[in-house]
Amino acid sequence: MAVDYAVIVVYLAGMLAMGWWGMRRAKSKSEFLVAGRRLGPWMYSGTMAAIVLGGASTIGGVGLGYQYGLSGAWMVFTIGLGLLALSVFFSARIARLKVYTVSEMLDLRYGGRAGVISGLVMWAYTLMLAVTSTIAYATIFDVLFDLHRTVAIILGGAIVVAYSALGGMWSITLTDMVQFVVKTIGVLLLLLPIAVVKAGGLGEMKAKLPTEYFDPLGIGGETIFTYVLIYTFGMLIGQDIWQRVFTARGDTTARWGGTVAGTYCLLYAIAGAVIGTAAKVLYPKLPSADDAFATIVKDELPPGVRGLVLAAALAAVMSTSSGALIACATVANNDIWARLRSLAGRRDGRQDRPDAVGERDEVKDNRAFIVVMGLAVIGVAIALNDVVGALTVAYNLLVGGLLVPILGGLLWRRGTVQGALAAMIVGGLTVIGLMASYGILANEPIYYGLLSSLALYLVVSLLTKPTDAAVLAAWRRRLAAEGGEGAEDADGAGDGPREPSVAAKSTG
Repeated sequence: MAVDYAVIVVYLAGMLAMGWWGMRRAKSKSEFLVAGRRLGPWMYSGTMAAIVLGGASTIGGVGLGYQYGLSGAWMVFTIGLGLLALSVFFSARIARLKVYTVSEMLDLRYGGRAGVISGLVMWAYTLMLAVTSTIAYATIFDVLFDLHRTVAIILGGAIVVAYSALGGMWSITLTDMVQFVVKTIGVLLLLLPIAVVKAGGLGEMKAKLPTEYFDPLGIGGETIFTYVLIYTFGMLIGQDIWQRVFTARGDTTARWGGTVAGTYCLLYAIAGAVIGTAAKVLYPKLPSADDAFATIVKDELPPGVRGLVLAAALAAVMSTSSGALIACATVANNDIWARLRSLAGRRDGRQDRPDAVGERDEVKDNRAFIVVMGLAVIGVAIALNDVVGALTVAYNLLVGGLLVPILGGLLWRRGTVQGALAAMIVGGLTVIGLMASYGILANEPIYYGLLSSLALYLVVSLLTKPTDAAVLAAWRRRLAAEGGEGAEDADGAGDGPREPSVAAKSTG
């Protein structure tokens, strides 16, 4: 294992080095949170693919392939479909808004008052998403170093917190590009063909496994429909995804770069299912389907290659973990803490002082929030064991509480802030109540949560006064803002020097 250890150590050291380099670039709020909105199509595609394909997509995707065969690809496949839909239909408009969080978008569209509740829901979602990714470190480091679960979580989590806090989105973008390359080589170009060959080829796999393992719909129509509701729609509204859209330097980058990333996700989904199916041939009686990835890597790959593939799994986990972490910290600071501070100031008789806020070291504040949220994520990950349950809770809350208000705001002019708030509260509470009643993994919570959210949004919006014309006019102006390549950041006036020539050279 010495060669494998060396590969992993070099990889982890490289992540920290890129965090240090990113710290030199992240001198303003825009640079720290959204990489200055400067990413070109290739870097944008790589970082977007990295953020959506995490441990659940890699280790979990192979596990679903082990359990259900080729139809196990549907979970990751619906993630790719969601990213394609976001990129083709919504990404250009989202990028033009020039905001930092989903809650800021809701405030712009509805005229304020929607951001606090949406911020709390989004914070809970991003926190649990970061937790599920952090838990996955235990599996990988157990294979590598036979570490205790708690030590593995602390080690992996500390590295992600370090490079994320150092350089913010610039560090995360650079590390994501490396992780994208490592994942592509490790999973698609090495593990996939080796697994198929070790299993005797596709013909031998078909001969040894039941026919339902090769049925594209074998996992069940209801399961596929639930995946679409949770993951496809979840891709449309998650802060972790939107924050990557905000990094695009223009409409073309957001649309076509995201389309490339979505297509890559579809291929990755099929690869994971095939690897899992091959593992079923090689190890038909594993105690858990989620052990399939680690087992086939540990037993079937030669030294060096094994280390690279494990680095690929580590890359998948780290990319999602770091993206969810900076999203969680951004929401906590900008949507929750800043609003609470503002409310406290008004209660004490002070005016909201933009000049005082402008003097604050916003990069320092956001960096501190990443550290605090990172410590919280590590603590929750140590205490929690059920990765699938945590991920399901996160996406149920997100989709049940925020899908209707967000898409309604983008697509329906008559939607009002009262309708949005009613949809968030009723949809979120319905999901929580039904998860407690039916169970976390049941389908009913997301079905009834979405239906109740949609019903309340439509009814309350039609029964309340339409959104103020001035608010809608400002919203339309923001959506119609120039979004071509190289467009200036609308909030860039307070973000320090732009250095366009450096940016142009660095974004590929």
